[in-house]
Amino acid sequence: MARTTYEIPDQAGKLAVVTGASDGLGLQIAVRLASAGAELVLPVRNRAKGAAAVERIRSAAPRARVRIRDLDLASLESVRALGDTLLAEGRPVDILINNAAVMTPPTRHETQDGFELQLGTNFLGHFALTARVFPLLREASARVTSLSALAARVGSFQWDDLQYRGTYKAMKAYGQSKLAQMLFALELDRRSRAAGWGIVSNTAHPGLTVTNLQTSGWNMGTNKISMRTKSFRAAPRVLPFLVQWPETGALPTLYAATSPAARGGAFYGPDGFGHLTGGPAEEPLYKTAEDPDAARRIWAEAERLTRTGFPAASPAQ
Repeated sequence: MARTTYEIPDQAGKLAVVTGASDGLGLQIAVRLASAGAELVLPVRNRAKGAAAVERIRSAAPRARVRIRDLDLASLESVRALGDTLLAEGRPVDILINNAAVMTPPTRHETQDGFELQLGTNFLGHFALTARVFPLLREASARVTSLSALAARVGSFQWDDLQYRGTYKAMKAYGQSKLAQMLFALELDRRSRAAGWGIVSNTAHPGLTVTNLQTSGWNMGTNKISMRTKSFRAAPRVLPFLVQWPETGALPTLYAATSPAARGGAFYGPDGFGHLTGGPAEEPLYKTAEDPDAARRIWAEAERLTRTGFPAASPAQ
């Protein structure tokens, strides 16, 4: 039977930054980290939802220290502003969880900088944020956990049209963004080891977990709730071995970000049937991610597109 528990080690004295923590998976991650004693920074796009999340966290962990900061990952200006705020505050960041995402809007949308929305939010925004706060991560010898997805298993790069300005295919664009996020995590760890940065970077996925990520994406741009959304919300009650709630879906990420046994350059997900549900376990990398040349190429593209970068380092071969 799949193990569906994980006891987080004491996190007292650590600062954790969790994107996308105003609801769903990110909120569960934040609740568990706060309950283990971590201080939290929650970068949010919607202040009202952020305030409600803080209330939820403090109801579970009354002594929690939580701060809201503004962040729209679909705006490089917003990413820079958050990075500058955190740098000015000067507190080393022990844990960075790149969790926020959008998924499969039925029609193509763009970020403020003209990127396809999924690539821009899920990958490029997180790349730029990680680069911006790099000094704080290095000072703390941080753990950086970046969220990928099951879709990365069949993901591929449309190198001649990363922004899907031609024919837009929602799931293919999502798979590309999540493959990019996985390769970013692996390349960051390679570069950290090569340059002695002390940062441990890994990647995780939540299996098939019911959150607003799926349900809001399918309905973006319409006032109608799709039948797909209604069915997915009911699935954990009907098919609990295939679909799970965020309380369990958060476990692989929490393990990757906090367990002394979790390794840099590794991939964590649920240990149940098809890695859809269950407790945290290390998984083999998807074949799509076993290409260091692709990792270096998407890294270089991210630097060019976001106009941000990390200190020079020769990636380990």
